[in-house]
Amino acid sequence: MTKRELVKSTLDFKNTIGKVPREVWALPWAKLKYGDEFDKVLNDFPNDILTARPNMAIKSQISKGDPFTKGTYIDDWGCIFENKVDGIIGEVKQPLVTDEDWQDAGNINIPEEWLSFDIDEVNHFCADTDEFVLAGCYPRPFEQLQFIRGTEDLFVDLTDTPKNLVKALGKMHDFYCRLLEKWAATDVDALMIMDDWGTQNNLLINPNKWVSFFKPLYKDYIDIAKKAGKYMFMHSDGNTLQILPHLIELGLDAINAQIFCMDFNELSKYRGQITFWGEIDRQNILPYGSPAEVEAAVRKVMDAFWANGGVIAQLEFGLGAKIENVRRAFEVWDSYGK
Repeated sequence: MTKRELVKSTLDFKNTIGKVPREVWALPWAKLKYGDEFDKVLNDFPNDILTARPNMAIKSQISKGDPFTKGTYIDDWGCIFENKVDGIIGEVKQPLVTDEDWQDAGNINIPEEWLSFDIDEVNHFCADTDEFVLAGCYPRPFEQLQFIRGTEDLFVDLTDTPKNLVKALGKMHDFYCRLLEKWAATDVDALMIMDDWGTQNNLLINPNKWVSFFKPLYKDYIDIAKKAGKYMFMHSDGNTLQILPHLIELGLDAINAQIFCMDFNELSKYRGQITFWGEIDRQNILPYGSPAEVEAAVRKVMDAFWANGGVIAQLEFGLGAKIENVRRAFEVWDSYGK
């Protein structure tokens, strides 16, 4: 069985061999911190999932700097990030839109250059690997609106939504749909979306507002994937339990979520309905836990969600994580199916 077949069988709940596919998300901080030890972990536990990152024929005229380097970074939308620590992403301190009626929404740059990648290049990449390949784009309407407007002001705007915000979001959504449609025309195995929707304990906005305002956007994205015969993956931090049934209803295949922020008894009700694409608690267990606690966490995930699939061995090797805990997590995951 190839790596691609292993991941697909896991997503389809047809993984009868019990081997859990792997993926580690490694922030540049981890390489800066651990050096050669970091490389050895990645070599000992290679990923079964890759992301296609083709060259763009048209280069951004807006973006400046490095998102993972201390200092100022400007993204392709024109949003300005300030970063105080090397190896992680900074925060937006200067919103593009400051008018409460979004009259200055013209400051937003739609990065049309993202559509300039070569489909043949992506297809060659997919053909040259036996790994499961994710598309190299991540529509994120909620987060991008926060980068554009600032989180607090956006929350205010969502209570009584300005018409110009709706218009700006419409342009963003149209762009994201066109981007996903082009990726769906390639040979990648799955498309991906992302938005951090949760606090430690709850959603960031009223669930009814999420259903009325944002769920239709995700429906369009997931429909594009399904029409093309692709899987759809999603990342969302925080406690997202309230929107999980909606995402399942829309046909989402895999969710990367902070499951240790949520009630496992409630989450386990969705066993066999969606694949839990990680993770292991990066707030407490990975930075502060013992190897025994790491092992217990992995087994807790498997006991709650494995059903001839439904779990991808994923974690974030990021700020504060101890390398011995990352290694132990994958050692335990590797013990399944042997």
